[in-house]
Amino acid sequence: MKKMMKEQYAEMYNIVGAAMEVYNTLGRGMEEAVYQEAMQIEMALRDISFEREVWFDAFYKDCKMKKRYRADLVVNDVIVELKSVCCLTSDHRAQLFNYMRLTKQKRGILMNFGGRSFAAERYWYREETDDFVLLKKDNYEEYVE
Repeated sequence: MKKMMKEQYAEMYNIVGAAMEVYNTLGRGMEEAVYQEAMQIEMALRDISFEREVWFDAFYKDCKMKKRYRADLVVNDVIVELKSVCCLTSDHRAQLFNYMRLTKQKRGILMNFGGRSFAAERYWYREETDDFVLLKKDNYEEYVE
């Protein structure tokens, strides 16, 4: 099984750290676009390079389809999806997972600024088994070298 490097895992934590600063500064429950712009500012202040509102093409049997997807942020090879809802649902996770599959990216972060506290879920995509693993402090060492 291919693992991520410690630097890649640390990068995911740096992204979440920037988001926590945004949440602590703005509070909860604003429109997603407000958090997206604040993330853009905070990431620039922290010298974290990223792209905002990145469009991805979808393919079927190597044929480009008309359907396209837009990720909120992309930091190197990390897809970052922002939400401002009371709680994250399986639909939100499915959106991130679909983006990760389409782009063949192994790392993704789903963030929620709308709950009583900030929430971030870090995921590792195992393409060989088509599984998405939620990285937590009790399992991350299994996926990081």
